[in-house]
Amino acid sequence: MITPKSAEISGENVDSAPEGVDPNIPNVARMYDYYLDGKDNFAADRAAAEQILKTFPDTKQGARANRAFLRRAVRHVVDSGVRQIVDLGAGLPTQGNTHEIAPEARVVYVDYDSVVCVHGRALLARQDNVDFLQADVREPDALLDKLGDLVDFDQPVAFLMLAILHFIPDEQAYEIVRKLKDRSVPGSHLVISHAVDSTPDTTPQALEIYRKATASLNIRDHDGILRFFDGYELAEPGLTYPNGWRPDDPDAPGNGITFGYVGVARKP
Repeated sequence: MITPKSAEISGENVDSAPEGVDPNIPNVARMYDYYLDGKDNFAADRAAAEQILKTFPDTKQGARANRAFLRRAVRHVVDSGVRQIVDLGAGLPTQGNTHEIAPEARVVYVDYDSVVCVHGRALLARQDNVDFLQADVREPDALLDKLGDLVDFDQPVAFLMLAILHFIPDEQAYEIVRKLKDRSVPGSHLVISHAVDSTPDTTPQALEIYRKATASLNIRDHDGILRFFDGYELAEPGLTYPNGWRPDDPDAPGNGITFGYVGVARKP
């Protein structure tokens, strides 16, 4: 396996792609990296992302709001006493990674994408309390078996599921979250961010773009997202928009804009 450098990934030479990675198929993790102004993406990813931006010009702002929510949510679970965090669908390493926000916690990043895992392991090579696991959240039994070697499930654990559940069909998504809850002990946490259908007239165009990428979108409404927290106790202010979840500055411009819903909850 080739360990790619950022400059190689963002270049136009498809020969620089790691073995087993098709640079001609848009990848949702690399598209997200592009929204965050990252460099780890191919021309096909940028083209697909630009199509999304033409339809939803606020997508980059939404990605940044999601990243800022991650920081606040991680600090909340650590302040609540959790010292194990599993970041599911972690995506490409970028600024403000979970282990940097919570250096006192044991952090396991999980992604099924080989190029994401190559980058993650390269970044974390010298980290003693951090691991990057290649596994598919859509196969929760196998995932939990692998996590059993890295996480003590007799102690509370926080599962982060940011911008991932809307890439998984309904019943499968709810079953995954249920199995994570059943495997964890009281005091464990669930952190979710999820896209919503904010512009029904144009959403079908976005769905078509993602169908041609590595994962299709499964948009849910407020009640559909709230259902993921069955059996949990939602922390205040409940299920809300990203910038509205315990903002550092409640009066900052844009705190009333929603690109989706987020929530943090504790297993009683």
